[in-house]
Formats: sequence, structure tokens, C-alpha cells
Amino acid sequence: MTPTSQVLVKQTSNVRTIILNRPQQLNALTPEMVSELLELLNAYEEDPSVKLVIIKGEGKAFCAGGAVSVLLKVSWKEAAILFSTAYALDYLIATYAKTQVSLIRGIVMGGGAAFAVHGRFRVVTDDTVFAMPKTALGLFPDVGASYYLSRLPGFFGEYVGLTGARLDGAEMLACGLATHFVPLEKFYALEDALYKANTGNPKIINNIIHDFSNKNPKLKEKSQFFRLKTINSCFSRRTVEEIISALEEEADKNKDDWISWTIKTLKKASPTSLKISLRSIRTGRLQGVGQCLIREYRMSCTVIRGKVCRDFFEGCRALLVDKDKNPKWEPSKLELVSNQMVDSYFAPLDDEDWTDIKLPVRPNLTSYAICKL
Repeated sequence: MTPTSQVLVKQTSNVRTIILNRPQQLNALTPEMVSELLELLNAYEEDPSVKLVIIKGEGKAFCAGGAVSVLLKVSWKEAAILFSTAYALDYLIATYAKTQVSLIRGIVMGGGAAFAVHGRFRVVTDDTVFAMPKTALGLFPDVGASYYLSRLPGFFGEYVGLTGARLDGAEMLACGLATHFVPLEKFYALEDALYKANTGNPKIINNIIHDFSNKNPKLKEKSQFFRLKTINSCFSRRTVEEIISALEEEADKNKDDWISWTIKTLKKASPTSLKISLRSIRTGRLQGVGQCLIREYRMSCTVIRGKVCRDFFEGCRALLVDKDKNPKWEPSKLELVSNQMVDSYFAPLDDEDWTDIKLPVRPNLTSYAICKL
């Protein structure tokens, strides 16, 4: 296979480095890139000469997610095919048989976050910025996010998933989204050391990364992770309405910019997105990664079909097309989003041509195998 200009491959003996190569677009994934990545990773898993796979982004971003604009140009059934390929890719990474290292510099968001976070070794640095800003767009944290967000400490995953809060590298390490933090000045030396080791032995790889790591990078004074007690108290509530009410009670007792931002962010997001996102993350606590992806595929197809709610299209209009940043959600209030509406996102679609995504049974589960949760 000859990699396209959007996906580059560096071969060094038994090591393969996959490079996302759309730096001007922050390495946002196109459908062609997703298909090629799936083909490459399948080929490397079958190739006995490949011992280690490294994934990184060209330039100062890892990956800003999927190219959402593509979904506006195709039918919902065509979009479903794109979703199925992306979800198959994430499932492959989460169950990959070979040792895989994600070198996560700069922005890592949305589908790009899934591409990084499902892997075994997730190395962040000083300029890493993670976010899953889906509810502001009329979407929900998908591509396996209900699996890994639900496994963060306490109810931090609900907070991150519902608000789209940005986390830096130190926060990613603290909450378990990352396995190692390597200072930026050592990042390229680490990559060279992995090439020279020329092995896929996970213990050796872990020790190499550990030698370059800052084991306890200092959290910023106003880090959200220091708010875990309040987050657990508020985001453990049963409904989104109760979460906001609990935050407002905290705001009455304590004038705090972070609490004000959290309340404002939730109230500006799509009410439907908030409700399906909360249920998705809660459901993910009791499911394996494959089950999460199968369920999220149903949800994504329901979103893009637009039969229950068209907030995704309105979010795209407000944030990406007209850019007035003033979406008109429908339903406009949380209390108008019925349980029946939410239920419909978790049920099979009533279309004779549609079927659930089929994921193969695989013995490995690399994601979160070594998380310190």
C-alpha cells in the first residue's frame, strides 16, 4: 500500500509510525483517512515483522476530530456507512493485538480523541489539549467515549462529556485519559528511543516511556481536577435538570467563575444532546467497549437521520456555517425532551435497510489496561 498525502507512514525496521498529515486542518479526519487507517492497522496486525505501531499528528495538533462538514453533504444512510467505518477503526485500536503508542501533541478532540485514547500507551505533553465538545453542536460524545469517559474517577466523565471542558496534559494524566506525561523538550527524543528499541514488548516500551516521563506534572492552580468533590456531588445526580439545580445551589453558596461557566455552558448546549449524552455515559459504565460502540452507532444514525430531533443540523448552522453562535434548539428546554424521545436514540432504527453495526469478537482489550483509575 502506498499511503496518501493525508496519511504518511515511516518505516524503521520493526516499527511503523502512522502520521496524520492535514496540519492546516489540525489533522481532522476525512472519510478517506479513516478507511486508510483501518486498512493500515489491519495490515500491521497481520504482519509478523511489525512489532510496534506509533500514531502521531503532523505539526502542532494530534487530531481535531472528524470532518463534520462531510456529514452535511451526504444522505443519512451514506453517513451511516461513514460512521460504521470510523467505529470499526476505534474498535480495532481498542482491541489491537500489537503494541501501540499514541504521541499526543496539541489538540486532540472528538473523533481524534477516540483515535488516541483507545490505545494502550497514551503519551501527552505540555501543549496537549483534550476536549469532547459535542453537546454544543447538537451531538453526543461518541466513537467509544461512553466507554472511556464512564471509567474516569467519580463523575468526572459526565462533567467532561456534558460540558465539553478542555483538559491539558497534566489533567489527562491525573484523570487517566493519558498513561504518561513527557515534557515537550523530550518528546522527539522519546520517539527516537522507541525506534532504536525496535521492540513491541509492552514492559520494555512502558519502561522507555517512563524514563522520559514527568511522573507528577503539576496541575494548574485552577485545574478542574481540583473540583472533583463538587463535580462528584453535582454530576452524580440522576438527571441533567438535577445536575444544573445542584450547580446553582453551589453557586448560591459560593461565587465562583468555574461554577458559573459550567452552568452557562450546560444551559447553552442542546437539551436533547445533554440528555442522551448523560444516559449514554451512565449506560457505558456497565458495557464493554464493543457494546458501547454498537449502541453509539445507533445513536449517531438517529442523530444524522434527523427524524427525532434536528439539533445537529442547527448546531452546524450556528457554529460552522452562519457562525452566529446562536443555535435555536428544538426542543428548546430540558423539560420538553421526553423520556420517549431519549429512548428512541437507544433503539434500533425503524428502517428496513438499516442494521446494527457488526463488530468481530476479538480477544484483546488494550484500552485502559494500564490506566491508574
